[in-house]
Amino acid sequence: MAKVLIDIDEVALAEVSELLGTKTKKDTVNSALRTTAQQLKRAQALSRLAELGEAGAFDELLDKSAYRA
Repeated sequence: MAKVLIDIDEVALAEVSELLGTKTKKDTVNSALRTTAQQLKRAQALSRLAELGEAGAFDELLDKSAYRA
C-alpha cells in the first residue's frame, strides 16, 4: 500500500465515515475507494445489459412459449 499525502475535506470525510460505519480516516478512505469502484463496475455492467436489451438480445424471453413447462 502506498502512503500519499493529500488534503481531504474533513466534513465529507466525517459524513462518509458515518455512512460507511468506519472508525479511522484510513479505513474510511479505503472503504470509500473500494465502494466507489464496485458501484461504478455495477453501473457499467447495467449499462451494457441495457444496451443488450435495446439490441434485442432478450427478445426470446418475451415469447412465453419458449418458457419451460
